[in-house]
Amino acid sequence: MTRRDVEFDAEGTTLRGWFYSGEGATGRAPTIVMAHGFSAVKEMYLDRFAELFAAAGLNALVFDNRNFGASDGEPRQEIDPVAQVRDYRHAITYASTLDEVDATRIGIWGSSYSGGHVLVVGAIDRRVKAVVAQVPLVSGSKNIGELVRADFRAGFREMFDADRAARYAGDPPAMVPVVAEDPLAPSALPTPDSWTWFTETGKLRAPAWRNEVTLRTVEMLGEYEPEAYIARISPTPLLMVVAREDHLTPAHLAIDAYERAREPKALELLPGGHFDAYVDDFDRAGAPARDWFVRHLI
Repeated sequence: MTRRDVEFDAEGTTLRGWFYSGEGATGRAPTIVMAHGFSAVKEMYLDRFAELFAAAGLNALVFDNRNFGASDGEPRQEIDPVAQVRDYRHAITYASTLDEVDATRIGIWGSSYSGGHVLVVGAIDRRVKAVVAQVPLVSGSKNIGELVRADFRAGFREMFDADRAARYAGDPPAMVPVVAEDPLAPSALPTPDSWTWFTETGKLRAPAWRNEVTLRTVEMLGEYEPEAYIARISPTPLLMVVAREDHLTPAHLAIDAYERAREPKALELLPGGHFDAYVDDFDRAGAPARDWFVRHLI
């Protein structure tokens, strides 16, 4: 398996990641562009998916989102979903300059938050010829409605307003934990499985991962609506991989959005929860994604 470190410019911000060469590929080959979800970095199992794709003869470009991991960007630990969508497009442009890449055969893969991003990119960027959205966030407002108790929401709005005023005055951004052991404590992802996966995976694979994001990150999450784009992905082929027991990006929201997508499309249901797609259900998540890309790009 051949992998090299890469970096590329995204309108003044340097993004860094890995490029995997497709095994057995001769000449220019199809390429999958990949980034991780909410606050996660590439070491948190994206290598497994990239290796799977590369073994099938597909190149894979994996990069850390701006403000996270090895990539540059300020403020650190802030997730702007619109900027991340643009960075997928910058990554496609960069990949298209590489000698190993057939720019007419680009696929995109995303998971969780970036699973929402690829729905948007697939709809607006016709350089993309195949899309895989794994356990995707399809609606920020609906997701917050599922995860945050109604009586907590007014307090969050007050915090958002205070943070805006403080940042305007020149203060640093307020921060909030990504996950907390107590699901009722303030955090961006308030589910027990989020706490377990992020803390355990951070220790095992990504010790540089930080358990914090800016408070504005949570505000922007609530404003983000990838499902508004889903009917526009067609005629680009879309595979959506959904976990039946997903409580973080709830399965019923993803399936509702899938029903609004147009052909060609396919739905793969996993038996477990949101984070099982990376570990326990990896084979059941990765193989259909690989086969979708092979079918539509090779």
